[in-house]
Amino acid sequence: MPGSNRTDFGEYLRRRRAAMTPPEPSGNVRASRRRVPGLRRQELSDIAGISVEYYTRLEQGRAPRPSREILTALARALELSAPERNHLFRLIGEPAPEPESPDATIRPGLLRLLRGLDDTMPVTVHDGRLDLLARNVAAAELLAPLSATGRFARNIVYQAFTTTALPDLLSEEGAEQLARVAAAELRTALSRYPDDSYLQALHAELTATSANFRDHWGRGEVGAWRSAVKHMRSPTRGWVGFDIEMLHDPERDHWIMLYTPRDGD
Repeated sequence: MPGSNRTDFGEYLRRRRAAMTPPEPSGNVRASRRRVPGLRRQELSDIAGISVEYYTRLEQGRAPRPSREILTALARALELSAPERNHLFRLIGEPAPEPESPDATIRPGLLRLLRGLDDTMPVTVHDGRLDLLARNVAAAELLAPLSATGRFARNIVYQAFTTTALPDLLSEEGAEQLARVAAAELRTALSRYPDDSYLQALHAELTATSANFRDHWGRGEVGAWRSAVKHMRSPTRGWVGFDIEMLHDPERDHWIMLYTPRDGD
């Protein structure tokens, strides 16, 4: 670990430790005078489950590169938020931990954005499991043919391989392209959440019921599409071209899809 990384890492530990609230003294035990704010090194190391000698070397930039287990224990002991924990990992040169699951709650400001664009463009939000979380009025109107029933009714991969009205919405070529992208995105989701029972069940059901899915899955493609041009059949305007952009909220693993009508369409 380069010396500059060790210094920055140690300084971050010291600042976060100093920002913590010291424990209240128990019973009638008189607390000794604290010369510095926050927790003592001994208190922090006890919470993290590591020796105070090792923790001291970490703060002083003299310890070897800590393991991911040690970093996780430090983040928990310091009560770091997810972005703060990720910063701790990156300071030491480690990739930030992947979330165990996407967040189920959409940011209130994003919901207001969707409503504000009702008369401008369709907008949808789905999570890292590829489930639709929200859509505005324009998207509900445009994507009405994308319907399904059952446990996976809101999943765009399931819709891509079970909705019979897709050619009417996207054309035969567009429906085939969506199937290709959907299978690739499911592979990406499963690689990020390999132990997710919902995604495993979705994969099992499509494998058992859809020859088209089995064909696309067998190609081994991984999702990498973030922009696209699609022609879609609007119920009120006929065929319309859209520039589609996907924006990612990595903290919650939410995807925002913007359907911008193309000039002249």
